[in-house]
Order: sequence, then C-alpha cells, then structure tokens
Amino acid sequence: MDYLQGLKKENGQRRFGDRTINRILAHMKTFAKWIHKLRPFPLGNPMEKIRTLITGSTLEIEKALTPSERRRLLDSVDRLLMVGGRSRNRRLAKREFEKRPRRKGYRPYRNRAVIYTLIETGMRRAAVCNIDLDDVDFQKRMLPAQEKGGIYLTYRISKEGMDAIRDHLDHEREQDNGRWHSPALFLPAGTVVQAAGRLGVRTVNNIWNAVCRYAGVEGGTCHSAHHAIGNYLMEKTENVAAVQKQLGHKNAAYSMQYARITGDELLEAYDSLHDCAPKSLSSVRAIGPGEDLCRVRPNLPFQETPHV
Repeated sequence: MDYLQGLKKENGQRRFGDRTINRILAHMKTFAKWIHKLRPFPLGNPMEKIRTLITGSTLEIEKALTPSERRRLLDSVDRLLMVGGRSRNRRLAKREFEKRPRRKGYRPYRNRAVIYTLIETGMRRAAVCNIDLDDVDFQKRMLPAQEKGGIYLTYRISKEGMDAIRDHLDHEREQDNGRWHSPALFLPAGTVVQAAGRLGVRTVNNIWNAVCRYAGVEGGTCHSAHHAIGNYLMEKTENVAAVQKQLGHKNAAYSMQYARITGDELLEAYDSLHDCAPKSLSSVRAIGPGEDLCRVRPNLPFQETPHV
C-alpha cells in the first residue's frame, strides 16, 4: 500500500488516488482468497489483515469545471476547427495567406463533438466511446449509452452539443466508416493502423488534454465536466431528481452532494454580507458624547445592563 501511495507522475502528482488503491487492493484480496482456497498459504492469507484506506462517501465536487473554464474550453474547441492539427512549419505554406497543411489523421469535427458531449451531458469517457449512431435521438436530443456496471443511461444534450454531433456526421464520419464499418458514433481516424472500430478511452483523454492546453485550463479532467453538469443542474433547477437522472446515480445521497457549497462560494457569501452592511446602517449616525442610545434610536427596546 505504501508503494502504491508513493508512486508519482512526471509532474510530481500521485499516480493513484486513494479510491484507485482501494480498488486494486480489493482485486488482490479476491485473488489471494481464491488461491488460499485452492492451495492454502503456509502462514495464512497474506491479504487478510490488510485494511483499505478510509476515503468516505463524498464526491470531489470542488474539482468541477468552473463556468469560465467551461466557456474557455468550448470557445477553444470551436477555434480548433480552423487551426487544429495544422503543421508548425511555416515554410510548408506556399503563400502567406494560405493555410498550413493539416495532419491526415486529425479529426477536428469529431474532437469538437467529443468535447461538447463530455461537457454538455456529464457523460463518462467510456460511455462516450459506447454511443452507437442508431441509438441517437436527434429530435429529442437524447444519447443512450452503456455506463460502468453494464447499465444503460439516456443523457440529454443541449442544442449546441447536438449541432456539434451533426457537424461531425456531415464532415468526417463517413470517410472513416468506409474502413471500420462500425455502429459507433465516434470512430478512430481511417489512417489509424490498428483500432477496434470504436474510439478508445485513451484517445478521449488525449483530445481533452489537447483542448485544455490550448484553452489554458489546468488541472481539469474529463470527470471535471461530470461534476460541472451536476453543479449546473442543481443551481438552475434546485432539483435533486434532475441531477440523479442525468448523472445516473442509484443513491440520491450522491446527487445531494451537489447542493453543498464550496469554500470559494462560502467566502463569496461572506463578502456579500459585508457589501450589504453599509446599506443597512446608512441611517445610523455616530453617538455624541453624553447622548443616550435610546434617544438616538428610540425604536430600540430598553435593556438593563446585566450584572456580572
């Protein structure tokens, strides 16, 4: 356990979170129990006394995308339709006004539709990869997809998000489907040598990270969009059932956590109290020497000074 907690990425962050470590330990416990049943260990099951980390049942809601980060990401992915995948070599453009050549495997409309789907629905990465084209309801703007655990959820998407999916279908999907012949909505580029005919989770991560770098958004992950849509729905509707239905929570307690206030929001609330204070005290003047408070403010009830 100490080894897993000590693993670091290149940027110094932990490679595995506490929840991920608990999942690894759970698999190891199951495997060791199975081995111990077939051929018992001489000193007993070594995984039996190992305890999992205490994580609680809270969601990392404070890692959600902020409204400004959401706008920057969407604006950036819109601009990438023109500049994304272009060569960095200025000499490849014959004239100054001509565009630089674009990488053959780059799919700007597909990448834009993927980002819009993540942000506008709160869908997880694997669910985005599992969307089938025939299941998409363009009229009702509904995207059925298989989520973790094998359950199927139907996500609602905004008009802008559905327009991004239509642009992908109009400009790019047909040329890639000529090779893959796949029912998936999002396909690998036709230039990819080896693929399963369906966009992978790693590719979704690469698309997200590239857009975040271009937009200047640091620390955001695909799951940050999942939490952001929960915060947005709670703020707009104040309806826990709406959050639970969109995000597919079996337990309403998880949806209730989106009603929590973050530390920054709490500070903002305190600041707003101080901003309102001068307005409420505008009618109060300073008490002069020898004046009685009850004469200055006659509406105040008289209270005797308590004896200590």
